[in-house]
Amino acid sequence: MHATTASLSTSTQPNAGKRKRAYRWRVVDIVVASVLGVASGVIFWAWGLAWPSLSAVLAFSPGLDGLLAGGWIFAGVLGALVVRKPGAALYTEVVAAVVSMLVGTQWGFSTLIWGIVEGLGAEIVFALFLYGSWRLGVALLAGAGAGLATGLLDTSFTSMAALEVGVKAIYIVSAVVSGVVIAGLLSWLAVKGLARTGALSRFAAGREARAVEAQASGSLAA
Repeated sequence: MHATTASLSTSTQPNAGKRKRAYRWRVVDIVVASVLGVASGVIFWAWGLAWPSLSAVLAFSPGLDGLLAGGWIFAGVLGALVVRKPGAALYTEVVAAVVSMLVGTQWGFSTLIWGIVEGLGAEIVFALFLYGSWRLGVALLAGAGAGLATGLLDTSFTSMAALEVGVKAIYIVSAVVSGVVIAGLLSWLAVKGLARTGALSRFAAGREARAVEAQASGSLAA
């Protein structure tokens, strides 16, 4: 009985240690997540400048401008897919929001609040998978989570709160779709593309890309 208990505890210790090491942030993780956040923040700012013109194009259907939400929520998904550590989605999205705010977005301090909630929207999805799955489906769900977060915020705490329920529903659905496509799909493709170039060699995403290429080469050689 005691021997069995001891063997079980011994067998689980290596897995626990691996999990702790996988969750621990390295200096390179912080640096890369910060760089991604800053670059994304500049894109956020530029997207905000383009927003009035882009939303005017979608004005034929009230609420359809939710399709533009993805331009402000991709940072969290992108950062998480690269760094693959707890908190990466929230951290990258918040850094991007702060940079956008400091550069001079028209939404001021509320940009930070939106960044926190949108980052959490993506972070929760990765957490549900215990930070162990970084496949396309999970990335799409994380984008949807961020889109849902911004959709609910926009329709509850901005001038959109006074709109009809139907318009709010269209906006929220549009924001989720935008999150899936822009924040989820495009971020996943971007990470895959970067991994193939070797730019992510110090990250799991880069190692996976090399493993896939090695397998493909082996199959061709056989």
